[in-house]
Amino acid sequence: MGVFRFSNLRKTIYYLRRNGISNTCYAIKERLSASKEPPYVYQEPSKELLERRHKASLDGHAQGSYGGIRFSIVVPTYRTVPQYLIELIESVKAQSYPYWELILADATEDDSVRTIVEKQQGDIRYVKLPQNAGIAANTNEALKYVRGDYVGLLDHDDILAPDALFEMAEAVRRAREQGIALQLIYSDEDKCNGDATEFYEPNLKEKFNYDLILSNNYICHFMVLDSHLIQKLQLRSEYDGAQDYDLILRAVTELGIPREPSKEQLICHVPKVLYHWRCHTASTAENPHSKDYAYQAGQRALQDHLIQNHVNGKVLPLKHLGFYQVHYAEDEIFAERPDLGAVGGVVLRYGKIVGGRMDETGQVYYGGLPDRYSGYLHRAALTQDAEAVDIRCIALRKELWPVFRDVTGVIYRCQEGGFVFDISALPEESDYKELSLKLCRAIRERGYRILWCREENLIVQEGE
Repeated sequence: MGVFRFSNLRKTIYYLRRNGISNTCYAIKERLSASKEPPYVYQEPSKELLERRHKASLDGHAQGSYGGIRFSIVVPTYRTVPQYLIELIESVKAQSYPYWELILADATEDDSVRTIVEKQQGDIRYVKLPQNAGIAANTNEALKYVRGDYVGLLDHDDILAPDALFEMAEAVRRAREQGIALQLIYSDEDKCNGDATEFYEPNLKEKFNYDLILSNNYICHFMVLDSHLIQKLQLRSEYDGAQDYDLILRAVTELGIPREPSKEQLICHVPKVLYHWRCHTASTAENPHSKDYAYQAGQRALQDHLIQNHVNGKVLPLKHLGFYQVHYAEDEIFAERPDLGAVGGVVLRYGKIVGGRMDETGQVYYGGLPDRYSGYLHRAALTQDAEAVDIRCIALRKELWPVFRDVTGVIYRCQEGGFVFDISALPEESDYKELSLKLCRAIRERGYRILWCREENLIVQEGE
C-alpha cells in the first residue's frame, strides 16, 4: 500500500534531484521490496471497549486514581478547511476519557472558524487572535488559557483516535503507582487521506531513545506534556515548521536527560496508534518539498540543543528529508559525550547486516538488511542508543577498559590507526554474542549509554 501513490512519485522525483540516480535506485528497490509486506489496517476500538473505558474513567476519577489528570488540547487554527475542523472537534468530543478541554486559537481573518465552533457542544474555548503571528506564537497564546494538568498538541487538520486520552491517562496513572511523575508522553501514529477513509504508513515507535531523537523527530504525534513544563518552555517562533521538535529537544534538556540517562523514565511511549496525520496537497506528510524551511529549522533546533548542552558537534542533514546526523570527531566523541560508554557500528557479511545494534537477548536490529537500505522509516540509517552492540565493531571509553578486560579476559586495544577494538585480540573460539551482551550489560549498569551508528569508520566486513 502506498508505493504507487501520486505523492510518492513526487517524493521520488525530489529525492532524485537531491541524491542522484544511484541512491534513488536503491531507495526505489527498497520501497518495492517493502510493498510486498501485508498491508496496514487501522483497527478502531470497538464501541463496547470505548464504553467500558469511559465507565472506568468515571469510576477511577471518583476513586482518585485519575485525580489531577485533565488534558488541555491546544489547536492553533488558520484558514482551516471547515470539514477538517469539524472532524477534528468531533474526534476530541468522541474521547472515551471525558476530562478534557479543547482550546482553539484562531488567526483566520474571517469568522469561518468561529461559526463552526459556536455550533459545537462541550468544553471548547475559542480564542480570536488579532493576527497570524505563526504557529509557535499562536500556540503560545492558547497556552495562556490552559487549565489542564497535561497539554496535548493537535494540528488543525488532523484527528485523534477515540481512545487517545484514555491511553495517556492510563500511562500517567501507572507511572504514579511507581512514584514517577511523567513529563512527556507520546504514542504511535499513522497517516490518512483527505477524507479520512484510508489509513497507511504507520509510525510504530520505540521507547524514548535519546540519540534517535537527535537524528529525527520520531516522537511527533500524539504528544502530551506536563502543563507546567510546556508553559515554562513555550514554543519558539524562530523554529516555526519544526517548533514541536525544538520543544521536545528543550524539554529533554530541561529534564536533565542528556547528562543523566536515568531521567529518561520521565518520558513514556504508548505503543498504540492514537493519532491520524491527515495528508493533503499542502501538508508536509503529503508533500515534503512544500516545507523545506521546516527541515532547515529542525537542523537549527538540533544544533542549538548541542550548544545548550555544551557539546561540540555539527548537525548534518541526511539523504532523507527531516533526518540528521550529529558529527563528532572520532577522537573526541567520548570527551564531548560523557554519557557515552561505548560506540558500536555495523558488521556486514556478503553485503547484508549480520551484527550491530542488539536487544538484550542478542537479536540483531536490522539483521539481513542490505547495506545500502535504510530500513523501516529510515531507522537503520540513523544514529541511536542501543541495549547492546557487537563486540566485533565497538569503540570503548578509556575508563571502561578495565571492565572490558574483566569481561573478556583480554586487554582492550584498538585496530592499528583505527578507532574500534581489534577483534584479533580475542581467541578465535570466542562467543561474540555472549561477550557483547555481557560487556554492554556491564556498561549500562555503570550508568552509561551505548551508541550505535553506520558511519564509514564503524563498518566491519566479516567472513568474506
